[in-house]
Amino acid sequence: MEIIVLTPVRILGDGLKSCFSRRSDISICAIVSELASLRESLSNFTPDLILVDVTQGIDLYDTRLIAQEYPELVMVALGLEEKRQEVIHCGKCGFSGYVARDANVDTLCKSLLDIINGRLTCPAEITKELLKALFRADLPSFETAQDYTLTRRESDVLKLIGHGYSNKEIARELVLSVATIKHHVHSILTKMKLVRRAQAMRKVREEPWLVSSSK
Repeated sequence: MEIIVLTPVRILGDGLKSCFSRRSDISICAIVSELASLRESLSNFTPDLILVDVTQGIDLYDTRLIAQEYPELVMVALGLEEKRQEVIHCGKCGFSGYVARDANVDTLCKSLLDIINGRLTCPAEITKELLKALFRADLPSFETAQDYTLTRRESDVLKLIGHGYSNKEIARELVLSVATIKHHVHSILTKMKLVRRAQAMRKVREEPWLVSSSK
């Protein structure tokens, strides 16, 4: 496995190169001190893995750009503080794995080999928090009529659309003219960025909290 090490600390890069030189399965093909140099290296060849020293204040959002440009690239954060938010942030910035700050050289080597082979081991508490974060990220946004800037009357109309009422039935229910209801329906579709009335009906039925405050 050929890797590039990104660290502004020269002694760390040299130390890692010395440690890996004793192994036949891991070798360092380049040591760079900044992201610009990393980009230059990547323009010439693609390593199996990039080991990024995250202890020196590197802007991880810049690594996200690299991950987007090279989606097959495996990046590993070296020296990550093993806390929930740090691990989640690491994932959001395009890293495939991490090596904790308290890891020794043997643990580092094993972690790199595991990650390159698609395996990542996290402490139970970190795994638990990651699963919670995934759950929260997948929750519906719970938008309401107010989020779409619907007026109270438009919200009333939307609620009845959800019940399957026609324009005439809504007009009779709200004691308004059919022309007024048509105007409200058009405004609702525009604000909710929908094309057809049926879409509004389905949205209300799938997300009833949209009009739950209507009376």
